[in-house]
Amino acid sequence: MNISEFDYELPLDLIAQMPADKRENSRMMVLDRQNHSVTHKHFFDIVDYLDENDLLVLNDTKVIPARLFGVKEETGAKIEVFLLNESKLSQKFLSCDNVSIRNCTIWDVLIKPSKRIKSGTVIKICDDLTVIPIKKLEDAGEWQVELHYNGNLYQILNKVGNIPLPPYIERKSQTEELKEFDKVRYQTVYAHNEGSVAAPTAGLHFTSQILQKLKDKGVDIAYVTLNVGLGTFRPVKCENILDHKMHSETFEISKEASDKINKAISDGKNIVAVGTTSVRTLETAFQKFGCIKPCHDSSELFIYPPYEFKVVDKLITNFHLPKSTLLMLVSAFAGKNFIFEGYKQAVEQKYRFFSYGDCMFIK
Repeated sequence: MNISEFDYELPLDLIAQMPADKRENSRMMVLDRQNHSVTHKHFFDIVDYLDENDLLVLNDTKVIPARLFGVKEETGAKIEVFLLNESKLSQKFLSCDNVSIRNCTIWDVLIKPSKRIKSGTVIKICDDLTVIPIKKLEDAGEWQVELHYNGNLYQILNKVGNIPLPPYIERKSQTEELKEFDKVRYQTVYAHNEGSVAAPTAGLHFTSQILQKLKDKGVDIAYVTLNVGLGTFRPVKCENILDHKMHSETFEISKEASDKINKAISDGKNIVAVGTTSVRTLETAFQKFGCIKPCHDSSELFIYPPYEFKVVDKLITNFHLPKSTLLMLVSAFAGKNFIFEGYKQAVEQKYRFFSYGDCMFIK
C-alpha cells in the first residue's frame, strides 16, 4: 500500500492556529457509515447523537510542558531540549555539595541544535534542573539524557517548561498571555495523568457542561490513559506503509474502566472512542488479552486498511495530517473512500484542520 494513497491537498489557511472561541463551538462533520451520508453540525450537537446505549471512552492523559530552553554550561550557547518520554527511573543520589538531595531520571529527548552536543555535555535549564546527554539515538536529533533535578520534576516543568505545540501552529511572538492560553486550551478539561508531549486533540472539544449533559442522558464514561508521543503525529516517510514502524506509547487501563468497557460490550452497547489514542488503547488491549483487562502496557499498534476493529463502534476524531498514521486509522474505520470524500467536503466548506481545528463524528 503506497503512502501517496493517503495524501491530499490542504490550503494552508485551513490549518487552525487558534481554537474556536469556545471548545464546544467547533464544527463537527457527522459521517454515517450505514447511510453513507455526511452532515454538518457543531460539537455541542454531540449530545443529540449519544444516549444510554453508548459508553464514551476518554483518554485522560495530561500534556506536560515538555519544551525546555537552556544553555551549555561551558559555552553559554542556547539549547532547546524537547522531552519525548521517560525511559526509566534511576536511583536518587547526593549532589556534589552533599547537602541537597537530587533526583535523576532517564528520558529520550530531541535536542536542537544537536551537532555540537556530545555525551556528558551539561545543559542548564534552571537552578533546579540540568540535562546531561548520555547516548545518541538512531533518529536525527534524538538523545537519551539524564535529568538532574531538585524536588518534584513536574512542578519544575510547570514553572520553566513550555507547552509543546505542533510545528504547524506558529507562535511568532510568544507572549506570557499566549503561553497561559495554550496551557489551558491545549489540554482537555478532564486531563489528569501527566506524561504526554501532545494533546489527545479530539477531547479538546469537550466541556464539563457537555460531559454532564451526556451523563444526564444516561451515557456512561470510562477513562483510559495513553501518553501521546511525538511519533503519533509524525508523517510516514517510507513509500510502502507496511515498512513503517510505530513509536511505542505507554497506556494504562484501570479495573474500573475495564469493568465498565467489558460490561458495555456484553450488554451490546456502543463503544464510542474519543480520539485515535483511545482507539489504539482499546484495540491493543483486546489484541493482547482477548478482552479489556486492567493493565499498564505499551502500544506499537499500527492501524491501517483493512484492519477489523474488535472493540470500537463509533469514533470522535479531528482532521489529520496527510500521510499520517492517524489518517490511515480513520480510513480503516470508516473506509478510505468515505473518509476522503469527507475531507474533500471539509476543504470545500472551510473546516479548520489539525490540533486546534474542527472534528468529525463517525458512526
